[in-house]
Amino acid sequence: MLYLAEVQKQKGGLLSGSSKTELKLLACQRTDQNWSPVSEEIIPAEEASKLNDGALVLVEVNPNRQVQRIQEAGRPLVNILQNFSRQLEKYKLKEDEIDQWKESLTFQAQELNRREMDMEVRLEQLHNMEEEFQRLETQQQEVETSRETIEQLQAEIDRNRQELEGAWEHLRGEQRRLEERLQEGGVLDAAQSRKMSDLLDRLSSRVAPIEILREHLHTTLEIVEKQQATLNPHWEKFQEQKTTAEQQQKEVEQLMQTVSDRQNERQQAQQTLEQQTAQLKVNTAAIASKQELIQILKQQLQSQDELYQQIYSIAATSGGASLGQKIDVQALENMPLGELQKTIQDLSEKLEIDSSFVHDQEQELKYKQETIDELQGKINQASGQDVSNLQAELADEQDLYQMLNETLVGQRRNLLMRQKLIKQHQNILLRRQGQAIANADEENSIDLSPIISQLEQQRQQQSQELQRLEREIEQMRAAIELDQGMIDNQTHNIQEQQQELKKMEENLLSLQMANTECWGRVNLYQEALQPIQDCLDEMRHKLQSIGESLGQIQETSDHQLQTITEIRHTIGSLLSQPELLAS
Repeated sequence: MLYLAEVQKQKGGLLSGSSKTELKLLACQRTDQNWSPVSEEIIPAEEASKLNDGALVLVEVNPNRQVQRIQEAGRPLVNILQNFSRQLEKYKLKEDEIDQWKESLTFQAQELNRREMDMEVRLEQLHNMEEEFQRLETQQQEVETSRETIEQLQAEIDRNRQELEGAWEHLRGEQRRLEERLQEGGVLDAAQSRKMSDLLDRLSSRVAPIEILREHLHTTLEIVEKQQATLNPHWEKFQEQKTTAEQQQKEVEQLMQTVSDRQNERQQAQQTLEQQTAQLKVNTAAIASKQELIQILKQQLQSQDELYQQIYSIAATSGGASLGQKIDVQALENMPLGELQKTIQDLSEKLEIDSSFVHDQEQELKYKQETIDELQGKINQASGQDVSNLQAELADEQDLYQMLNETLVGQRRNLLMRQKLIKQHQNILLRRQGQAIANADEENSIDLSPIISQLEQQRQQQSQELQRLEREIEQMRAAIELDQGMIDNQTHNIQEQQQELKKMEENLLSLQMANTECWGRVNLYQEALQPIQDCLDEMRHKLQSIGESLGQIQETSDHQLQTITEIRHTIGSLLSQPELLAS
């Protein structure tokens, strides 16, 4: 199991002169991204004696609490912190998305409540309109009743007029006969006189009852005016609804124009965004090509490193090859054998520790390469914002790989030089002990320093080219980040414009529906009120005509009564002359 531990060294006493190295376990790895603290446990670890006191290391411990492998924790801790930072950023993005969803749901709930309230208001308005239309239907029935009364009154007046005209025609006939007899010199006898009196009495009784008709006419006119007074508030309301509908119609037209302008602006912004996105893709493709070139250079550097290591391995394992490193052979020849053996043992122990450390670093370098390959595969399958995030993560991993690889170059070189140094010490020890030495002729050794220098020069040139390309990529990435920021801002602005445009379209739709309903109420009012108003106007016109006819009838009746009085007076004067009574 892997633990995070702290190196603790305890110095021995004056007599022992030795120190004790221990590891204090701090945390335990549960999963790849999960670490949990553990109770402070101390385990012995002489393998960490070469490390400084207080250093943090990663240590693998078997179930028997024995140390299997020790690794410095600096680089892995940096990786863990980087992964933790990325996880925090991802969680923050998720929280922002959740907050946006919450805001959207809140807005939708408010919009639903508002529409529900609007529906309730409209239902109440419809209910009020139904009541008003019921009252209008009642008034229309009353108007119809009044119309029937007027028609009956008109029929009665016409009937009386016809009877009066018939009686008056009969009276004119009798008057003509009377005048004819007077011209002939005839006289009236008593029977004729009574007949004339009866005729005049009957004619007097046929005079139309004008006052009664006037009272009926006045009452009917009052009913009509009352109906008109009841109808006037509805006409006022109709006019208000019409004015409101016209104002809403103007608002609808203005809002439609505004929506059209905003749509054009959004389309232009969308076209600009598409152009910038296309240019960003071109720049991204250029970066990808440069990254491929960097990969080729890195592969060449890696091949040179391998060649470099092979040359060093040949130099270290071959007695006839030299790395240009010289030792003081005379000092080693004069050194006591025990001290020489102790020196060789110390060099071997340090070589073993360094070899283990280099092996761990090479394993970590291998893991880094696997991580880079995995990220590259994800980038090839990702799209959108994920590509930028993965590319940034890939750049970090590549930088770490490069740093670790450059560190390992010197460490491998030192390791091979130490191996060669130990072998030289061992050869001197064997020669002093009188033992045979295989390939001990160093006079014919081959100096590989020129080849190594040439490899280092080529490696330096390629490293400079690699750094130049990386600087160019960094500059291009900075430009892409700036362009990406502008694109993100424009995308955000377009989304805000889209939301605002959506709200305006919803408001326009609501306003159009309200305007349509308002015009529907106006048309309904007009359809309901106009027939009643036409009927009232027709009744008023007929009543005015009846009033004029009653005036004419009144004049005719007065004239008839005057004529009847004159006839009575004439008949009376005729009856009072005796000489006219003889036949």
